[in-house]
Amino acid sequence: MFLAQVHVTYKPSILDPQAVAIKNAMHRLNFTTVDAVTQGKYFELTLDVDSAEQAQAQAEAICDQLLANPNMETYRYDVKELAQS
Repeated sequence: MFLAQVHVTYKPSILDPQAVAIKNAMHRLNFTTVDAVTQGKYFELTLDVDSAEQAQAQAEAICDQLLANPNMETYRYDVKELAQS
């Protein structure tokens, strides 16, 4: 079993109004050293496959086909083997 931890965010060229609102709120709360904010989505996928290579291939396919909009978003993931119980 493997765990894929997936982070999806907007591409740098895409305006992220929620992140802009968060940054503005931080500045109103006197966190004025914050220069930029990126917000996104986080997913954990438990994959019942035999190898790390299979887990990476599955995570990649799931991200491309479902979790991220490739026109607007980018993603990254880490795959870890889960301890056997």
